[in-house]
Amino acid sequence: MRNIRLIARLDVKAPNLVKGIQFEGLRKLGDPNDFALRYYLEGIDEIYYEDIVASLYERNSLLDIIEKTTRDVFVPVTIGGGLRNVDDVAAVLRAGADKVAINTAAIKNPNIISDIARRFGSQCMVLSIQAKRQGDSWEAYFDNGRERSGVDVVRWAEQGQVLGAGEILLTSVDQEGTGNGFDLTLLKAVSDQVDIPVIASGGMGCAQDLVEAVQAGGVDAVAMAHVLHYGLCELVDLRKTCRLQKIPVRHDMCLGSECAI
Repeated sequence: MRNIRLIARLDVKAPNLVKGIQFEGLRKLGDPNDFALRYYLEGIDEIYYEDIVASLYERNSLLDIIEKTTRDVFVPVTIGGGLRNVDDVAAVLRAGADKVAINTAAIKNPNIISDIARRFGSQCMVLSIQAKRQGDSWEAYFDNGRERSGVDVVRWAEQGQVLGAGEILLTSVDQEGTGNGFDLTLLKAVSDQVDIPVIASGGMGCAQDLVEAVQAGGVDAVAMAHVLHYGLCELVDLRKTCRLQKIPVRHDMCLGSECAI
């Protein structure tokens, strides 16, 4: 098993970091750059920024935030929200992002997945899937969980892999922001059907939720927001829990330019 990556998810409604429940009732938390820097200094593996109103207004407003973050934060940064074409992707990569997460544009035009993968490499193309349970299956939503696509999540994940996606960011709309744990059945249903890494998002409330996402859900990474923003979990404790459960994680804890093993 590869090292499990711990990812800080920062939802942004410019210029503020925000957090809600099931993408509703957003609460302003502060400057997203301050949070990103803190998580970097505490040893986060990656940062994921999502402009949560970008698709609604057909624009991404994170360029300034990316530029500020990447001056001081030296872990991979992924950007999502409002990226409609290859030119939009090129702009955020020039600003300092390492990867992009595409949801709405991919549902409307699946070929954008291949276009991005061919130009920038599959490692840059993350397919973001917002899943909402419909009986015994899940439907993919877009526009930050507001719109139905009629597309089955598992089939969409499989198609995304074929088209060139290098990773899948899988968010449970039902669990997002609740702190009640991940939808493990959803995670396993997708991870069993694709060979590319799956990132669990939506619902983490404690360290045990991370353990279950890996052991029962079969994911390769976990994106966290609620538990980090409100100080419910410390990264050093999450890594200790993983090691106790024989889950491989990065051992070095990087603090600025100094790393301790």
